[in-house]
Amino acid sequence: MSSSVIVRGSVASRANNLHGWAFCAPFIFFFLAFLVWPIIHGLIMSFTGQTLTGANSGFVGFANYAEAFSDPDMWSSLGNTLYFTVASTIPLVLVALAMAALVNMGLPAQWLWRLSFFAPFLLASTVVSLFFTWMYNPQLGLFNELLGFVGIGPIPWLNDPSVAMWTIVIATVWWTVGFNFLLYLAAMQNVPAQHYEAASLDGAGRWRQFFSITLPQLGPTTVLIVILQILASLKVFDQIYQITGGGPGGATRSIVQYVFETGFTGYRLGYSAAISFIFFALILLISIGQIFSNRNRSA
Repeated sequence: MSSSVIVRGSVASRANNLHGWAFCAPFIFFFLAFLVWPIIHGLIMSFTGQTLTGANSGFVGFANYAEAFSDPDMWSSLGNTLYFTVASTIPLVLVALAMAALVNMGLPAQWLWRLSFFAPFLLASTVVSLFFTWMYNPQLGLFNELLGFVGIGPIPWLNDPSVAMWTIVIATVWWTVGFNFLLYLAAMQNVPAQHYEAASLDGAGRWRQFFSITLPQLGPTTVLIVILQILASLKVFDQIYQITGGGPGGATRSIVQYVFETGFTGYRLGYSAAISFIFFALILLISIGQIFSNRNRSA
């Protein structure tokens, strides 16, 4: 009797496993076909002289990587990307924190504040880019009109290499800060009300409560936002390509745009693949460093 029960149990277990694999099969197929295989194919391509025209000089070893490390355009594009990452991450954290704190204070018509803060995040990059391109117009743009009211001359926002990157930062902050705002607001609303009640009984004001209670409770959320923002900023492409095209003089060209231009404008797929894997290694190192930093902080 017991042996038959065991047999039926093993058969049922195998059937459940088959059902599980059947449900997972579509995901596994698309995961292998559109993620794993492109990565493997790109890695193989980075060691060849493959071009977009179909010509292939065959296996070239590490020649593409050696050329990339000596390529000043790659280093300048990488420097622009790191500069944008730092310049955008800081305001995207601080502005989102300030916005969430204002809404969490209990302002009237909170639904309107939440909608107005988060709505830009729902826009497509093309819409945002076109909107800010008109805003930065030297003759008709709103920014120069506002500067004219205070007696400041027009600024060539998109034609000045020292200013152009900040035009991308401003557009990116306005566009994406709403997502970080929601994360901070959700974290603030999860802080136990008893903490604030006890602080009020001790005579702590709003500012004291914010710095002594709210900010420490937001530590894990801040780490999450910083990690997500750094990874997103390192991969910037859309708004730069659509607003400045990487100009003027390559002042705003990101490393992703340089990979795109090398592969699809310069037709050098093998070389662009090598640059992309160098960039991938940089992102991997940053991610590993953040993981170990978070573990040490938690310990």
